[in-house]
Amino acid sequence: MKITEATTEEVFKLLDTSESGLKEDEAKQRLIHFGYNEIKESKKIPLVLRFLRQFTHFLAIILWLAAVLAFVSDYLHPGEGMRHLGFAIIGVIFINAVFAFAQEYKAEKAIEKLRLMLPFYVKVVRDGTQKEIAAKDIVPGDLIILSEGDKVPADSRVIESNFLTVNNAPLTGESQPVTLTHEPLQEELIESKNIAFAGATVVSGNGRAVVFATGMNTEFGRIAHLTETVQIQETPLQKEIARTSKFVAAFATLIGVVFFIIGHTIGRSFWENFIFAIGVIVALVPEGMLPTVTLSLAIGSQRMLKRKALVRTLTAVEALGSITVICTDKTGTITQNKMEVKKIWTVDSQALEMLMKIAYLCNNAKFVDNQYKGDPTEVALLKYVKENTGDFVAERVSEIPFDFERKRMTTVNIIDGIKVSLTKGAIETVLPLCNYAMINGEKVEMNEEIKEKINTVSHSLMDEGLRVLCFAYSQDEPEKDMIFTGLIGLEDPPRPEVKDAIKKCHEAAVRIILITGDASRTAVAISKEIGLVKNPLVIEAEEFHKMSDTELKEKLKEKELLFTRMTPKDKLRIVTLLQEVGERVAVTGDGVNDAPALKKADIGVAMGSGTDVAKESAEIILLDDNFATIVNTIEEGRAIYENIRKFISYFFTSNVAELVPYIAYALFKIPLPLTVMQILSIDLGTDILPALALGAEKPTAEVMKKPPRSHKERLLNLKLLLRVFLVLGPIEAAAGLFGFFYVLHSGGWQWGQALSSKSILYMQATTACLTGIVLAQVANGFASRSFSESILSIGIFSNKFLLAGIVFEIALQLFIVYYPLGNIIFSTHPIPLTAWLVLIPFAMVLLAVEEIRKLTSSLPR
Repeated sequence: MKITEATTEEVFKLLDTSESGLKEDEAKQRLIHFGYNEIKESKKIPLVLRFLRQFTHFLAIILWLAAVLAFVSDYLHPGEGMRHLGFAIIGVIFINAVFAFAQEYKAEKAIEKLRLMLPFYVKVVRDGTQKEIAAKDIVPGDLIILSEGDKVPADSRVIESNFLTVNNAPLTGESQPVTLTHEPLQEELIESKNIAFAGATVVSGNGRAVVFATGMNTEFGRIAHLTETVQIQETPLQKEIARTSKFVAAFATLIGVVFFIIGHTIGRSFWENFIFAIGVIVALVPEGMLPTVTLSLAIGSQRMLKRKALVRTLTAVEALGSITVICTDKTGTITQNKMEVKKIWTVDSQALEMLMKIAYLCNNAKFVDNQYKGDPTEVALLKYVKENTGDFVAERVSEIPFDFERKRMTTVNIIDGIKVSLTKGAIETVLPLCNYAMINGEKVEMNEEIKEKINTVSHSLMDEGLRVLCFAYSQDEPEKDMIFTGLIGLEDPPRPEVKDAIKKCHEAAVRIILITGDASRTAVAISKEIGLVKNPLVIEAEEFHKMSDTELKEKLKEKELLFTRMTPKDKLRIVTLLQEVGERVAVTGDGVNDAPALKKADIGVAMGSGTDVAKESAEIILLDDNFATIVNTIEEGRAIYENIRKFISYFFTSNVAELVPYIAYALFKIPLPLTVMQILSIDLGTDILPALALGAEKPTAEVMKKPPRSHKERLLNLKLLLRVFLVLGPIEAAAGLFGFFYVLHSGGWQWGQALSSKSILYMQATTACLTGIVLAQVANGFASRSFSESILSIGIFSNKFLLAGIVFEIALQLFIVYYPLGNIIFSTHPIPLTAWLVLIPFAMVLLAVEEIRKLTSSLPR
């Protein structure tokens, strides 16, 4: 017999289970037999291949070519030290690869840990008791409970359905809701309306089902192995970094070729020119940039986690800084989601008892183990009735669940032997169903005077910031000829920290658009209370649905805008149109129906208390459901982007300082002031830790006091290039060259005099050049902490990682200058203290120039 054709009793028999579910011992045995309820992941790229991939990116290829040329040069013209250069370049590639791989691996493991923080649990009946267990522990024969927002854990045969509606999009690709039945059906499995498939989501209603297939035996599992791994698209930041890298590599190669030709023209030997060309390439290629970017993103995501924002993908970190609009819910995000009954109104006191019955019985909240569980609004109603009236006992016959389109819920109950239909919901959807009102204990025909009085009271409650629910009942068909009973106003107070967060958003030129299912008056009252709006344009659902996309796009330009009585479908339309007019949108959501908007947005932000579907659709999950946390993530996102620009500026400043000595060598026929190995000692030695520290810089006050960056903005913009190539780079180059000529002059060198690369004077001179650049980079490390704020306002000691990096930088330089092994590796020689003393002023000048620029803001950034 097919599972679809079986009755409920036959389903239990086929799967050897019962109304009480499986016994725990039996469940454990089946888990051993069938294995965990998991879909095996597509085969990942082996670690070895992922490691080897680090050797094939663009920068690595450039360096590989340089290494090959060095080895060829050594083979054809031995004795020039080119072999050592080749090994040094390969060392650069390996160090870069190991570091980048380590960060990628670490980031992946961090994300896996974050996923473990969001386990997928399922309600199941075992040994006659309802409990929650991990979805992976579900086995065939388990009796599961399905409610709105749940994800179906395994293929299951429905045995009870109360308007149980699911979305099978993960399996079929069709997002249309399917209403399931418990009746036997003569249909194929994949088309049967009594099967809840693994991966489907419950859109509305509730029910029970018996699991008959788990893991790879589900329909989802059967097609999983056919699904190829989706190729991850490069993010805008990754593309920008690749673009920057290619520009630098091409520029370095061009400079190398040009000066090779110049050197040949002025009579230098092929090998001198060749060494120069290789040196230029190594000098200008920022070998440590890519792993530093990765680490900066990883550090940013961990900082966000500490601020209660769980970043599901590192690539989401970068987009946060450019967000221009936040589309936010009200309940639980702006407010505390702690609903409390504040006002009750009936036409007269005799209707109060019936109002309490409806509030209690047309309600799915529960009081279990001395705790209230359920939707916050329903919990508030249940709590109020229990504490003020007491419990009501009645049999529930059926339910028409609440949904966003109807904005109401109805249950059919047996009260004192009489079947009664009870309804609660938004006043605009419930009051039109009421042909009568309860007045003086009697059913009185509804008229315009009574309606006007009800609406006046409702508006008054809404103006107090209360959420107003309308209650009615009928003894005929559900939602027909209903009798108005009363109104209840509930308060959900704003979160105390939201006001400051909104102020910060306004300062940062980030617009906030409130999209709520509440009434306009309630939304306006709350929005004014928290400082979100003063005189907003309010668009209600009825007006919204009549607008064309063109009309709505015009409305979306308004500075203060509220959308009320909206559905998740409406939210999707708003997000889509905002993106079409060039906005970068973050959107919040917690329900199943929010998933399309969360996916569509540039950044989807799910509530930690929301449904699994919402969480899986979002890039960021708020562990505290707090709007202020969204603002914190934007602040972190902006800081990360700024940090990347800071350490790129830091890297390129020393690159310029490394290039200028080579240009002087090519043009003026002087000894080469800086060797290739000494360049490498900067790029992969003294520069690395300070650069990483800049990547970990915390957000400064300036970050949230300027507009979001444009999507057209480049990492290497004109202001940054001018600052590096015309100000900081030349100062560092001057420090290096001054040190070089100071030592040569002190040793009696005359212009045009040739020096052996092995002579002590020459090695001391190059050591002084290297020391000058390193000392200037120490100052640059402090100067680069902010593009506009003084180091004094930030605090010299506020970035302890940078201080440690600079201590390491100086210690490494001392090793290179004074330790014999350092002398051998980098062809250096100890220099006198006087050389250090004449170089320190250059560092002070660099820092002073930057401080003056920040103070006056007259020089380009």
